[in-house]
Amino acid sequence: MSVSAEQVLKITRALKGFDPHERRPLTAYLADIPRLDSLADLGNGTPVLVRGDVDAKVGEKLGDGDIRLRSMQETLEFGRSRGWKQIVFGHLGRKQEGKPAKSLTKVAQRLGQILGCEVPLIRDWLDEASGPANPHVKPHVQQQIGAAAPGSVLMLENVREYALEVALWKATEEELPALASRLAALANCLAQEVAVHYVNEALSAGSLDASSTVVPLAMRRAVLGKYIAREFEGPLLDCMKAKLVVFSGIKIDKLDDLEAMIDRGTIRTVLSAGSLAMALKKAEALNAGRKFCLGATEDPANEGQSFYIGPERIEQAGRMLAAGKTQGIEFVLPVDFKLEDERVVEVLAPTDQQFDIGPQTIALFEQKVGRFIEANRGQSATVFYNGVFGMFEDARFAAGTKAFIAQLKRMKDAGLSVYVGGGEGGTALEQYGRLEWVTHCFTAGGTVLNALGAEPVPYLVALRAAQ
Repeated sequence: MSVSAEQVLKITRALKGFDPHERRPLTAYLADIPRLDSLADLGNGTPVLVRGDVDAKVGEKLGDGDIRLRSMQETLEFGRSRGWKQIVFGHLGRKQEGKPAKSLTKVAQRLGQILGCEVPLIRDWLDEASGPANPHVKPHVQQQIGAAAPGSVLMLENVREYALEVALWKATEEELPALASRLAALANCLAQEVAVHYVNEALSAGSLDASSTVVPLAMRRAVLGKYIAREFEGPLLDCMKAKLVVFSGIKIDKLDDLEAMIDRGTIRTVLSAGSLAMALKKAEALNAGRKFCLGATEDPANEGQSFYIGPERIEQAGRMLAAGKTQGIEFVLPVDFKLEDERVVEVLAPTDQQFDIGPQTIALFEQKVGRFIEANRGQSATVFYNGVFGMFEDARFAAGTKAFIAQLKRMKDAGLSVYVGGGEGGTALEQYGRLEWVTHCFTAGGTVLNALGAEPVPYLVALRAAQ
């Protein structure tokens, strides 16, 4: 089968927000997408294209920095046992302007170590130069797949070596029709020249800077892998019942995700820091007829910066506080802040910028965690933790995050289900605690927020449309 540019355009317009998209619960997407076992009838030597979680910084030894690669093992072993020729593709990092994309050489080698077999890396596999709407797979790719023995695993070089992979992320509405033609051509050439069966085993590849999200639309059959299906069916569905959420970070657009989670109606307590907390602090003060200075984060001169908080975000925070009051949600916000010069203040000056929470806030969060534990002792209660409390990669501003990682263990030890949303929160857990301190740590921060928050996960949308 093949996919038309019109079909790709329809999907991408919805994903980009240019057209309204159907609001469907996560369970509805999962119900419509087949699982890996449904491909068990594929015969020996069948090529299968696998979107893999290859965005890994592998260390010197097995088990070091390769958790995402290990998450693919069960799916790849399933295919190997049936003699499939599996072609893994995916991205590594973000390509810097003027620099070549990072190579998957070490990733392919480590995956081979995990599987106990050689995983050849196929370089220079896509031709983007033969016309703006006609990318195609180069002939040596088919030759190498054809020559591979049944049960082989091969890997295509970093898809972000090609401009097309990140084109959807920044595409304007006017640019989208031409881009949809190119993406349709990409999907069709992969189906015609690589494989017509597709497995998604890349939990983390959930953002629009992976244009190849649309590839399943051209496939004969497209399914979810073993690991990714378990993550969605188990931990993610449990997180939707969270009573306590801990939300922080510099990205103010996380407010959208938090608002969607609040609208779900299960949350009883929100602990917040970072830019999200600052917006809520400002809205709280305005609702009470008080003033509150956000410091440099509200200065219009910083509008282009990631930490900038505009008036529309303050209005959104006000709506969230109002909704929370109706639902009986307690918002626990910082009461003191550590600045760049390491001073701790309770009130920010117009030029100040917070880099961590202060000691009073650390104590407040600990107190509130204790009260939550007592209120839910002997009950089934879920906690979701996302983000860090400051610039924790600098030891001067790590105290808040480090102190709270210990609270995660405290809650799990009390019988609560504690989930860490991956990303920086997962990194902080590795640095200041242990994986066994929590119930589960996701390997994909952004995808988890999409699944729990305001927008659908792009690859789930595409996989459902491919059925």
